[in-house]
Amino acid sequence: MIDPMSDALRYCMQRQHLRRTLVIALVVGTVLTAVNLLDVILRGDATSSILFKVPANILVPFDASNLGRLSSRPGPKPYRRG
Repeated sequence: MIDPMSDALRYCMQRQHLRRTLVIALVVGTVLTAVNLLDVILRGDATSSILFKVPANILVPFDASNLGRLSSRPGPKPYRRG
């Protein structure tokens, strides 16, 4: 039997999918960072928590993009039950 996590990861890591999700994550993450944190960064008031927030602004759209890709993929979905 195919491990659902391995199958999903293998699907998301395909070059054509990864390229698109990375571009989406970088664009959306940059916009989120600019909207939410740019003033703090430009003032020089960035703390160590900013070092967590900037990558999170990129990781969240990357995850959301991959979940959307998985949910719309054709064929059987071994990670779904029922």
